[in-house]
Amino acid sequence: MEVVTKMASERPVVIFSKTSCCMCHSIKTLFSDFGVNPAVYELDEMQRGREIEQALSRLGCNPTVPAVFIGGDFVGGANEVMNLHLQRSLIPMLKRVGALWV
Repeated sequence: MEVVTKMASERPVVIFSKTSCCMCHSIKTLFSDFGVNPAVYELDEMQRGREIEQALSRLGCNPTVPAVFIGGDFVGGANEVMNLHLQRSLIPMLKRVGALWV
């Protein structure tokens, strides 16, 4: 759990993902289209990926990917991120943590 917390606080936006996950791709593309450069951890390519995935599950991530952290705080998965975007809350949140300047 400490590993996830440390990784999640290293950058303004952190995404835990898997290369084969289409929803992960959609969320990464959304942030990229905004001009955000998140730290992306592809769990299926990491030596400790399964351990990190289990920690994400204990945090309440279901499904475990994508798991998005903004400003070190767990925001949620694809549904939560899209809901924030549709509510026009995502961009102000990204600006607050310094992930967007415009």
